[in-house]
Amino acid sequence: MKTYEYRKIDAFTSENSLGNPAACIYLKNDEILTEIEMLDIAKQHKGFVSEVIYCTDKNNANFDLVYYSSECEVAFCGHGTIACMYSLMKNSPELINLAEINIRTRTKGSLVIHNQITEEDAIYISAPEPIYANVPVPLEIIAENLGVNKSIFDDKYPLDFVDAGNKTLIVPIKNLEDEINIFPNEQILKDFSLNNGIDVILIFCMEVANKIHFAHTRIFAAKYGYLEDPATGSGNCAFGYYMLKNKIWDGKPITIEQGGIDRIFNTINLTYRDNKLLFGGKATTRIEGKYLL
Repeated sequence: MKTYEYRKIDAFTSENSLGNPAACIYLKNDEILTEIEMLDIAKQHKGFVSEVIYCTDKNNANFDLVYYSSECEVAFCGHGTIACMYSLMKNSPELINLAEINIRTRTKGSLVIHNQITEEDAIYISAPEPIYANVPVPLEIIAENLGVNKSIFDDKYPLDFVDAGNKTLIVPIKNLEDEINIFPNEQILKDFSLNNGIDVILIFCMEVANKIHFAHTRIFAAKYGYLEDPATGSGNCAFGYYMLKNKIWDGKPITIEQGGIDRIFNTINLTYRDNKLLFGGKATTRIEGKYLL
């Protein structure tokens, strides 16, 4: 029986919010899991965490990260990266004082982790470069699959389709009350996403519950085996690029509040500096031990 270092970590935790759960399995350089093994482990975690992150120590502050949901491999998982690397850096005497750490993802290339644990109790990650594409479906079909009337969409802002780690359909909503009370049918949304090449659907409004935040978002990820992601890195990165593109945001540090009426809203930090979009936050380790395979 093989044994691996294991942690269940909630990302983007703050005050009373619960964040977004990830399971992290830390591998040594010579430890290899097959794709079948990684998917099987992720399937065992269905309903317990959003994704499982496999982190391989490549030495010299370089790490390889692979992401799986219970359904499939995920191109990039922002909250999982925050969870995995925050816990690793904060608990490592060798890493805690490093200003930057490099990670390599299987499909989105190399990214940089910026250490702000001492200053802000947070880490920041350079987002994958954005890929913009045409919205694959008309507004009426989006409304139908979200289970809403199209009258709640905000025509002051455009629909868009941005890949900043995951292919994200971005949909503006007029007011906060409507936005936090949308609960689509999971199977309908999964079929809609798979049939139209969509990874996640982000709805947003510029009205916020707490005025310290810049905007409110919700992210539906039915393709990956669960309806809603409670706190998201890649989706909010797509939203950050969307806001820069449409001159809604000037790139100065902001926080985004995320979630529906059924939860305490989580917060995600965004900033744009040196021509890079960064997202950040902290994480809380809930379980630590060994995973037996």
